[in-house]
Amino acid sequence: MASVLDLIGDTPLIEVTRIDRGPCRLFLKLESANPSGSLKDRPARTMIEAAEADGRLKPGGTIIEATAGNTGLGLALVGGRKGYRTLLVVPDKMAREKVLHAKAMGAEVVITRSDVGKGHPDYYQDLAAAITRRTAGAFFANQFANPANPRAHETATGPEILRQMDGDVDAIVVGVGSGGALTGIGRFMRRASPKTTMILADPEGSVLAPYVETGRMVQAGSWAVEGIGEDFVPPNADLSLVSRAFAIPDAESFASARDLLRAEGVLAGSSSGTLLAAALRFCRAQAAPKRVVSLVCDSGAKYLSKVFNPIFLAQEGWSHPDRHGTVRDIVVSRYSEGTAVVVRPEDNLRTVFARMRSTDVSQLPVVDASGHVIGLVDESDVLAALLAERDDPDRAFARPVKDVMATRLETISADAPIADLLPLFRKDYVAIVMDGDQFLGVATRLDLINYFRITI
Repeated sequence: MASVLDLIGDTPLIEVTRIDRGPCRLFLKLESANPSGSLKDRPARTMIEAAEADGRLKPGGTIIEATAGNTGLGLALVGGRKGYRTLLVVPDKMAREKVLHAKAMGAEVVITRSDVGKGHPDYYQDLAAAITRRTAGAFFANQFANPANPRAHETATGPEILRQMDGDVDAIVVGVGSGGALTGIGRFMRRASPKTTMILADPEGSVLAPYVETGRMVQAGSWAVEGIGEDFVPPNADLSLVSRAFAIPDAESFASARDLLRAEGVLAGSSSGTLLAAALRFCRAQAAPKRVVSLVCDSGAKYLSKVFNPIFLAQEGWSHPDRHGTVRDIVVSRYSEGTAVVVRPEDNLRTVFARMRSTDVSQLPVVDASGHVIGLVDESDVLAALLAERDDPDRAFARPVKDVMATRLETISADAPIADLLPLFRKDYVAIVMDGDQFLGVATRLDLINYFRITI
């Protein structure tokens, strides 16, 4: 009888047909079809089986790994089926969907800083190694240097691609997180299909693409794409296999992932967006037709709160890239675009609470049927109503917003200088931003902090 582990690998290959590919044909291998939803199920199983075979992992042992999420999910999947404890060290920039997924599979998750580099005790790899040293019976998977990682792709992923492409592949576009896919697929193709070119897709800010293109190690920047890009060259990454590298900005990666869903119906994550963007750049630059393969590294279901969240995109400055130097730039969630969270005066406080909790905000504009802002309700208003009806909270939650909202509003023009917000914030007001006589949205202290984060 088959188990879920038997579903790892043999993933489907599809052709991109509704996005401009220049003269080339572009194919995507759907690694999101693996049981935990990513390419990393392959090396997770291979690394665990190799550790079992050589005695590093014994019954009752603990699997420890530093991960951007997907390798950890694969290890939790395989380790859980085999009865091991799994402990994952994850940088704090990772999507919460991946963290919740890992915990749901029984893994223990340690969140650490993403703003420190290798050699710092809080760097995720150094912290995972330290935890391993003080944990009896622990096995540090160490995907960055574990030879079983690239072996998984050399013995399975590469041969699958060549078979599915009927032996005819001109180029393969991959990213590097640990380097396993690049090295494993590249080694296999060098032997079995020497004409196949390996192309690196890298987030802008990573050191890898500049190193491939110039031979120089640059200072690492930061990037929002998860799972690929590094501030060092992983031991498992054989960059000599790469013929060309593309550095892709975050905004282009995220947009490419959304385009892939709209055009081809494929729900993919941010790293897949990077790979697709690089593959399209390569394809469109060709003078003659080529057969190009890339990967859908994982499912976009793990990034709904980021890649497919218009509020996150606006917070990163990608939805409204034009800068005016006015209060307009501060407003992230805009009423005219449907991203502002509001309530009606006839809504009850249960609705207010539900919207505050689901969107993680503490105040909501009250907008009437004609689109005019007539009040503001915040968490203190809801709490006051509950305290007044503490013997009957259902009655309090049933009260309409118009009974408790504040009607004295502090409005400010969208065209006002940003500095004009400061007097309002010093008085603990929320700024109601008006574009002429139309409600644009609200501006908070956190919105102003975010503005400085992305512009400085």
